[in-house]
Amino acid sequence: MAPRRKKIYEGKAKTLYEGPEPGTLVQYFKDDATAFNAQKKAVIEGKGVLNNRLSEYFMTGLTNIGVPNHFIKRLNMREQLIRQVEIVPLEVIVRNFAAGSIAKRLGLEEGTPLPRPIVEYSYKNDDLGDPLVPEEYIIAFGWASQQDLDDIVALALRVNDFLTGVFYAVGIKLIDFKIEIGRVWEGDFMRLLVADEISPDSCRLWDIKTGEKLDKDVFRRDLGNLTDAYTEVARRLGVMPTNTAQIKPTLIN
Repeated sequence: MAPRRKKIYEGKAKTLYEGPEPGTLVQYFKDDATAFNAQKKAVIEGKGVLNNRLSEYFMTGLTNIGVPNHFIKRLNMREQLIRQVEIVPLEVIVRNFAAGSIAKRLGLEEGTPLPRPIVEYSYKNDDLGDPLVPEEYIIAFGWASQQDLDDIVALALRVNDFLTGVFYAVGIKLIDFKIEIGRVWEGDFMRLLVADEISPDSCRLWDIKTGEKLDKDVFRRDLGNLTDAYTEVARRLGVMPTNTAQIKPTLIN
């Protein structure tokens, strides 16, 4: 790892450190896994290495199609250099099929195709359990403007189009995912970009043929070995880390 710098923030799955240049941060991917608002916790060996490589892969792909994001470059097996942003206090959820909370709320069978991609927002607050919030709340409390929300939806749907195609090409169905959005200023001009990470931690991924889960639901629901599931995703996408000393995977047949 790079020489340790001043810690800026520590979350459940990542730690942010001061970057080498103004306006940058170093994002470190931990092996910690949490579920149910951190009520269930474990350390999953190799998870951080896999998520670092996968998030690099997806963010680079978004850059290549003109979707702005915070990723600059990967530094090593567990760290990447990112732009420092002001995080909009929302989780932006895009759903293509019913699963998780929407299936429970609406009484839908998991896996039911939705009429179109649905974008939802939850307020980022662990103490409150990240509650779902309507646009009216977001605008009233000043978390984002109507123009911001229009731009966020446009970004989220472009990410959805990109990820859906990438996963479909390797036999994986993108059920849903969540992203975070950051603000950056260039002079007086404010720009929104995709931040945080994109990985199996933040997506629901099912094998198209078998329905096997290849995401954090493996941990949430005790369905098997989480590292095995994430390794399978990385293997299919062709981004398995070359230094496998930091991961001890058993590939899924």
